[in-house]
Amino acid sequence: MTYSSLPLANYLPNVSSLAYGCMGLGGDWSDAPITQAHIEQANDCVNTALESGINFFDHADIYTHGKAEQVFGKVLSERPELRKQIYIQSKCGIRFADDKGPKRYDLSSEWIRASVEGSLQRLNTDYLDVLMLHRPDPLMQPEDIASAFTALKREGKVHHFAVSNMQHHQISFLQKALDEPLVANQIEASLLQQHWIDEGVYAGNTDGRDINFTAGTLEYCRQEKIQLQSWGSLAQGLYSGRDVSDQPEAVQRTSQLVAKLASLYQTSPEAIVLAWLLRHPAQLQPVIGTTDCARIAASCQAMNIQLNREHWYALYESAKGHELP
Repeated sequence: MTYSSLPLANYLPNVSSLAYGCMGLGGDWSDAPITQAHIEQANDCVNTALESGINFFDHADIYTHGKAEQVFGKVLSERPELRKQIYIQSKCGIRFADDKGPKRYDLSSEWIRASVEGSLQRLNTDYLDVLMLHRPDPLMQPEDIASAFTALKREGKVHHFAVSNMQHHQISFLQKALDEPLVANQIEASLLQQHWIDEGVYAGNTDGRDINFTAGTLEYCRQEKIQLQSWGSLAQGLYSGRDVSDQPEAVQRTSQLVAKLASLYQTSPEAIVLAWLLRHPAQLQPVIGTTDCARIAASCQAMNIQLNREHWYALYESAKGHELP
């Protein structure tokens, strides 16, 4: 897959077909301050990603309580020339429990604007290439969101807008109020989490009645040229080196199949797991979140291989634990 084939390349030229997810940067999910070690780790991860062909970095205002953006901003302050070499995406809309209320979602124009200001400050940048709404807010008002987007675009603080974890009815409903196109939708997708595929395979089949995915979302995004991104892409390493002796038989068997295919394709297990996502014609952009530089480099080998149809189906069936209907 070439960079230019991604739908997102219509807005971000030469964007990489993999994204680096920065959720693991900045230490733990606490209010403890960042350290020099955290900054060095961020530098190492950014360097490895860039050297391996990734130029797209995925953030959220909540990651490690804002510290992921903060350490990334330290990297940019030390090496300002990097900003013109990369694309930065961040998310907003999730609020943790505080003295005002429980954990909640907030896509009000006030919160969106405040979140962007915070992200820009932490990231040490004047703009986001993409702002993504992290999760659907049951109280969201499309016109209110549109007012925030319009102001942020006019001020040059956000170039493009996107959503995450939304089904196509929500995206279409929101898009009708916007002047700017929604350029991406990030969903959970991996060999382990297959509902995004199963919904189509089990259409009209009672075996698919409990699938938690909304019919037509994949097709809608493809039709509207909305970039599908996947989070959880590596399935926490279940198929690429993690000890699975205590896992279900399907996981153990699939881990062995991944290793066998890695040998056949002369690549890494991580690359096989990601190549399975990349092989789908929806042209997903997998987000990889490891802070292990060796695994970052191993993952990027996926951009140089393409699974054949039989191997793709073999992995799908193996991970499901039974044959297709």
